[in-house]
Amino acid sequence: MARDGTYSDFPAPGRPVEQGAASAPAPIRIEGRHIVLHPLDETHADDLLSCLLGEDQEALQRYTADEPVATIEDVRAMIRTKLAIPSASYFACEQKIGGKVAGFGCLMRADLPNRVVEIGNVLYTEPLRRTPAGTEGAYLILRHAFESLGFRRVEWKCNDRNAASRHAALRYGFTFEGVFRQHMIVKGRNRDTAWYSLLDNEWPSRRAIFEQWLSPENFDASGRQIMSLGALNGVGGS
Repeated sequence: MARDGTYSDFPAPGRPVEQGAASAPAPIRIEGRHIVLHPLDETHADDLLSCLLGEDQEALQRYTADEPVATIEDVRAMIRTKLAIPSASYFACEQKIGGKVAGFGCLMRADLPNRVVEIGNVLYTEPLRRTPAGTEGAYLILRHAFESLGFRRVEWKCNDRNAASRHAALRYGFTFEGVFRQHMIVKGRNRDTAWYSLLDNEWPSRRAIFEQWLSPENFDASGRQIMSLGALNGVGGS
């Protein structure tokens, strides 16, 4: 310690980081082999309603702040609410086969100076769940966050009781970091939040695993996967 009480004679802790901020997420179209991501807007309400009306919405929305919908105006209002959230960029997920929007995802809570962003508020209805299109949607958002926007860290947060979301995070290659107790109040109930992260120096290997899983060679003539993404990421499961 210097005589004036500072530590100016010693290097700051932590490894040096290249200076500069990440770019802010903004609405953009991203096309993959199985899915196209569009900026979410009210024109997607009809497709989303038709998917949602075929779901057990109480179960689907159990861990979200959203309420079940019954009419096209309900969905439009839900979309307007989401688009009004500051620093949130929503993607509508359109399957190439059938051309139907069956869900959405979001880059949110962007901390541009520290280059941190969260994937959150993900809604996959039945046509997207357990499909190459759904997995490719997550891959495209992650690739965009790391490679186009320059983030160092992408976070995934979910209700600690949400086993499906927790499994999805591990399946996609995120690392579990712990549980923030009494983190939120959702629909009048306590939420303990499980935190996961994926870092820029981990992304190249995770990207290679995504691409290995998504390759046509990983699916048989019936469209069934040969190697699971979970197994490729060392966590087992689907």
